[in-house]
Amino acid sequence: MFERAHILQDFFLCACGILYQYFSVFYREAVRYINENLIINTDELGRECLINAAKTSMSSKIIGIDGDFFANMVVDAALAVKYTDQKGQARYPINSVNVLKAHGRSQKESILVNGYALNCVVGSQGMTKRIVNAKIACLDFSLQKAKMKLGVQIVISDPEKLDQIRQRESDITKERIQKILATGANVILTTGGIDDMCLKYFVDAGAMAVRRVVKKDLKRIAKASGATICSTLANLEGEESFEALMLGQAEEVIQERICDDELILIKNTKARTSASIILRGANDFMCDEMERSIHDALCVVKRVLESKSVVPGGGAVEAALSIYLENYATSMGSREQLAIAEFARSLLIIPNTLAVNAAQDATDLVAKIGLDLINGKPRDNKQAGVFEPTMVKTKSLKFATEAAITILRIDDLIKLHPETKEERGCYEDAVHSGALEE
Repeated sequence: MFERAHILQDFFLCACGILYQYFSVFYREAVRYINENLIINTDELGRECLINAAKTSMSSKIIGIDGDFFANMVVDAALAVKYTDQKGQARYPINSVNVLKAHGRSQKESILVNGYALNCVVGSQGMTKRIVNAKIACLDFSLQKAKMKLGVQIVISDPEKLDQIRQRESDITKERIQKILATGANVILTTGGIDDMCLKYFVDAGAMAVRRVVKKDLKRIAKASGATICSTLANLEGEESFEALMLGQAEEVIQERICDDELILIKNTKARTSASIILRGANDFMCDEMERSIHDALCVVKRVLESKSVVPGGGAVEAALSIYLENYATSMGSREQLAIAEFARSLLIIPNTLAVNAAQDATDLVAKIGLDLINGKPRDNKQAGVFEPTMVKTKSLKFATEAAITILRIDDLIKLHPETKEERGCYEDAVHSGALEE
């Protein structure tokens, strides 16, 4: 877009200040045309529209070969985390979908799990592996034997008091655990450690304790279950307490073997539902690329569900806008016609790039709306199920226009010419000239 505008500036056909005003007008006209003529309501297409939008997002990625399998998985995961906000709007927080990676097996052996999957196990083998009607405490501190802070010195004259100090250090942690358990908590998740002595108290109480939980996972579980993350037990009176209001709730917390690993599943949380996707792949690089592809597809499905509209993909929108704007230019003056013609021509970069990347004849295909890059023919992309979210299309058009306008507003620039070889010289020349001896 900037390149086409720069051509007009080089030939002095449009002043810079006038040109970016034209581009703003053309952008608004393009968005109006999209909203009035190109939008497809997702209610007409149903679930198939969501699957096709996800497949379009995956088509050029590593999981594109199994697009049908992963598209259904992504749509199910997005629908599983649906909730209604205070305004009555349906929201789909994709952060509630936890994506875990496991080495080995084929990528088609990836699974969708109902509930939040935590890549941890219980702290002790003696603990129960399943708790129904769980009350979850989310802690952001360690439950280990209390130790004196650095710089604190205790001078004792009686050796018998040394044992009393050690016993008191143990009792402090025991009292903290008892205060947490007294509120009815039977699942304790902490980002810190839990030593063996403290694990015994949880085993005796029939509770499930999980240590070394990632802070990011703890925040998501707290939001889903309605819990409050507790970073300290200290209250305003200078004492230690733990309130039952800080507990979250879930229908079931269970440790299960999924794939090759033991995972903790938190099912049917009180505040929000959650889902997890466990990806299988040959190595780290493949799993990482699969995770990025799944995240992109989740974002696309989220946009489609929240905006409830899509537009045809495959360069169809850009080609249609280019044709419309060229016809629209006939109703404007001479200068405006030149500017809008270059604006329309810049939109053809998208279908042209798609055709070139697919090793097709770009000159022949770009003039036709909707591309089938596999067979090298034009087609009806609505009927073929190639969809993109309307919000993504309009925002990308907006950002491209604003970026071009921002650069066009720059009046002057300072350009440094690279040094020539003669100017740069070298060490050998300096030795021969005797410059180093001086």
